[in-house]
Amino acid sequence: MANMEIIEERREKGTETPVSEDKCEFEGYDILLLMSETEKMRKLITKRGTLEIIMPLCCSTNPVRYKTFRQAMKGFSTRTLSNRLNELEKNSIVERRSYNEIPPRVEYRLTTKGIELVESVADLLRWMRKWADVKDEKAKTQIVMKT
Repeated sequence: MANMEIIEERREKGTETPVSEDKCEFEGYDILLLMSETEKMRKLITKRGTLEIIMPLCCSTNPVRYKTFRQAMKGFSTRTLSNRLNELEKNSIVERRSYNEIPPRVEYRLTTKGIELVESVADLLRWMRKWADVKDEKAKTQIVMKT
């Protein structure tokens, strides 16, 4: 059954999922390619330490030193931190700059791609807070009504 037929059938039954009136920017997109891209993104940003690295970088105009990450990220092994930073660099999310000094100094900053990723994650966090507040308000209302 074609998508339009399914939508029409659901509309008649009253079970249609509400859809934005705006055109979907993925309309006509190869669904298998979209799913593959989604999986790659999920694998990258849900790895332990990724968000803990990129979110603070967005709040600083200065680069952040490896040493600062290591001190701030308690509970993360140096191996996990190094692996995550390497993955983020390989994916062009962060830029790494090392200095030929003693002791060695390595700094990281977000790339343009990384800044866009952080903005998207921040939007997702705002969405989560908005709807978490709605859920909390409904729960508070139910508690008040029971008493």
